[in-house]
Amino acid sequence: MKNLLEFLLIHLVNHPEDVRIEEHEDDRGLVYTLHVHPEDVGRVIGKGGSIIQAIRSIAKIRAIKEGIHAYIKLAEPETDGAATTAEPETAAPQETEE
Repeated sequence: MKNLLEFLLIHLVNHPEDVRIEEHEDDRGLVYTLHVHPEDVGRVIGKGGSIIQAIRSIAKIRAIKEGIHAYIKLAEPETDGAATTAEPETAAPQETEE
């Protein structure tokens, strides 16, 4: 999953060298925190959040295939240009009953 997210991000941003993904587990499942250059945050979010939602949808498909619960967070940039891991929006995949 981490490799998939990194692949998507480095091909989306203008500063691929600043892409970093942190992975940790909490009580809900695996949490992936995406860190990008402050100039690239808008590119990752997209108009109306369309790009980050697409990334979360792809991650959801991969998580279902792997049988895990995955949540995607986008780290908010600090005012001085460095990224922080403050609590940004999370994505909780919805499981469907078949």
